[in-house]
Amino acid sequence: MKIDKKEVLKALENITVPGEGENMIESGAVTNVQVFGDEVEVDLTIKNPSLQARKKTEVEILKIIHEKVYTKAKIKVNLKVEAATKPKVNEIKGKPIPGIQSIIAVASGKGGVGKSTVTANLAVTLAKMGFNVGVLDTDIYGPSMPIMFDVALEKPLSINVDGKNKMKPVENYGVKLLSIGFFTQPNQAVIWRGPMASKALNQMIFDAHWGELDFLLLDLPPGTGDIHLSIMQSLPVTGAVVVSTPQEIALADARKGVAMFQQEAINVPVLGIIENMAYFTPEELPENKYHIFGKDGAKHLAEDLKVPFLGEVPLVQSIREAGDVGRPAALQTATTTEVAFEELTKNVVQELVNRNTALPPTEAIKITTMAGCAAVKK
Repeated sequence: MKIDKKEVLKALENITVPGEGENMIESGAVTNVQVFGDEVEVDLTIKNPSLQARKKTEVEILKIIHEKVYTKAKIKVNLKVEAATKPKVNEIKGKPIPGIQSIIAVASGKGGVGKSTVTANLAVTLAKMGFNVGVLDTDIYGPSMPIMFDVALEKPLSINVDGKNKMKPVENYGVKLLSIGFFTQPNQAVIWRGPMASKALNQMIFDAHWGELDFLLLDLPPGTGDIHLSIMQSLPVTGAVVVSTPQEIALADARKGVAMFQQEAINVPVLGIIENMAYFTPEELPENKYHIFGKDGAKHLAEDLKVPFLGEVPLVQSIREAGDVGRPAALQTATTTEVAFEELTKNVVQELVNRNTALPPTEAIKITTMAGCAAVKK
């Protein structure tokens, strides 16, 4: 007897693939059926690797063809197991914040490397370039942005937006700013556990009216802790920038900072590494460079981790002085400091363009397991 291929395919529609809701024709599990007289050869791919599932599927195919098509059919089943692709863990959840185009986290594994100074100068340089910029100071325990922008005595105003009270960020030098420092006294220590700090941070994120921003820079606290996870759960961070000095002890922690963003449960693109305090040049000897903390440490780390090196910032007294008096050094004109920060900022923007060309928009992650808190070996 000659068997009709159409009858074989119709018969196989009565079998559901183990672990899948559709029959094996609809699901595409049957990749090919060949008929030669009374011989039938079925090529099949399933995702369940268990021996029981394979045997059950093969028996059901033999049984259904014998019952529905021809009782004496000679049947051969070529069964292939293709394990299901492991899904990305807790990646790309939540919704973007209306009005904010790009959110850049500025981080460091270690304190004291000048991360806040770099953030402030990146912000004012972006503003000088004509962008709408905001800075969220997420360092609950050591906020420094109010001092760096000379607004330590200012308070955010309450405004009504669509019937809801919102905080209006403080603004200076063309940069909008929010910080926990606006809500505490200068000599007051913030002694909060993680959940309370995260709650305060969420209020600054969701109860604020930022308006239209091209860039929102996040000045993250040092380390890789609870605040970092809260931020990345709450905000669709577009990319991260890691700041380090050239010395080995800082680079060891910068490596951990990069590893945090690259974790599978977080997966925030690292735009690159910035080397701060790269070298010292005396004003009276402008051609001389003294590498006080080591030479090219962050550059070599970027090469090792295969992330972009965004540039270096020299160790200049005026940068520290400018931060202390509340006027970021990048606001200076015709100085080596201004040139350094302009070059750095252009590189950050370029890497952001590259990131947006190569990757889909990032959305806030949703960490539902301790996977987001596990130690990572790099």
